[in-house]
Amino acid sequence: MEMRGALARLRRATGLPVAFGGLVEPGRRRMRISELNGAATPALRGLAVTSGNGLGGKAVALARPCAVTDYSLSRQISHEYDTAVAAEGLRSVLAIPVVVRRRVRGVLYGALRTAQPLGDRTLNAAVDVARDIEQTLAVEDEARGLLAAARPEPRTGPAAGSGAESGAGSGAGWEQVREAHAALRALAPRIADPLLRAELLLACGLLTRGTPPSAVALAPRELDVLACVAAGATNAAAAERLGLRPETVKGYLGSAMRKLGSHTRGEAVVAARRAGLLP
Repeated sequence: MEMRGALARLRRATGLPVAFGGLVEPGRRRMRISELNGAATPALRGLAVTSGNGLGGKAVALARPCAVTDYSLSRQISHEYDTAVAAEGLRSVLAIPVVVRRRVRGVLYGALRTAQPLGDRTLNAAVDVARDIEQTLAVEDEARGLLAAARPEPRTGPAAGSGAESGAGSGAGWEQVREAHAALRALAPRIADPLLRAELLLACGLLTRGTPPSAVALAPRELDVLACVAAGATNAAAAERLGLRPETVKGYLGSAMRKLGSHTRGEAVVAARRAGLLP
């Protein structure tokens, strides 16, 4: 999760002067505050918040937004973290859980140094930022699942030299590989995490490895479109998958066909496979 960017967006969207947040630790019922934005002290950094405790812990336990008008005096929360909150001088605080597939993955906080109600407009703006992160996490989860499924199994024995190397890959197994390749290429541009994005693109390369490097250089989006076409997608379906307009897909496909010296979609796919650009 790009927590740092999310906190900057939360401050812009809500007008709150302080934002902070962190991730729920895998396999544990607590989250750790890892990022601060607008803070005057490091008092909150690294604070481990147990589910159910304090405002953030309550948000984790209930999986819903929570807010208090005066943190230190509130009777709606427990007070294990008063010292750190007071050191930063925070009074009005909201906590928004980041929930993906019914599981809390993190918490975003926004705060004032004065005790005053945080209205619905502020709360809704903070929730919108959390929803954006949830979508990003869902996409990254899907990408990791595809990445795990797409890693090719080691091949041994006499058949090891056949398949992608010879351009003769066929059958249900290869159709699944091609579908995974298309899905990975479609997801990669939407991944915020640069390391995960690079790993996805590396996996795409592994799926096509074994053929001598191609003399044809396709642009990334041309290859994305061609991968969708190879998996059986129409221009409209490819456009929806890649987040492009149908006419843009048509333009990329036409450009790829010219570079590959092909006159039809099918010829372009075959030429790309022979060149080692597609599985």
